[in-house]
Amino acid sequence: MTLALDDIDWKILAALQADGRQSAGAVGRKLGLSQPAAWRRIKRLTEAGAISGRRLRLDAEKLGFGVTVFLGVKLATKALVSLEVFERAVSAIPEVQSVEYVLGLYDYRLRVTARDLADFERVLRRRVMALPGVGNVEANVLLTEERRPGPL
Repeated sequence: MTLALDDIDWKILAALQADGRQSAGAVGRKLGLSQPAAWRRIKRLTEAGAISGRRLRLDAEKLGFGVTVFLGVKLATKALVSLEVFERAVSAIPEVQSVEYVLGLYDYRLRVTARDLADFERVLRRRVMALPGVGNVEANVLLTEERRPGPL
């Protein structure tokens, strides 16, 4: 069931998405709401599952991870057991930041961070390609990333 949201709810989501550390009072001040009114709305959004947490965004490049690569992975076999085994195994690789099961040419889309291209090659050869069921793999190196403003 989709949650009914009004304009103020969307503005609260945008404010929290921009900076999830903000207090209800700070959000309320930005939107012309009292602290209790903002808090009640944030609480309702959280209880309804629209807000599932507040994440800290790290700058991978400043932390020494200068390469991000998106991998398209096609499995050699697609039995349910193979999918679960692959997902469990690939999720255990620390350099793999996200695992997405997708429709299309590939079965999975992985976001992989590495220190440099040599480090990425090591992760690809020794970790990803060694996983059970891996067939074809396509790599796309991230050049720049733009972020959409607002919620979602």
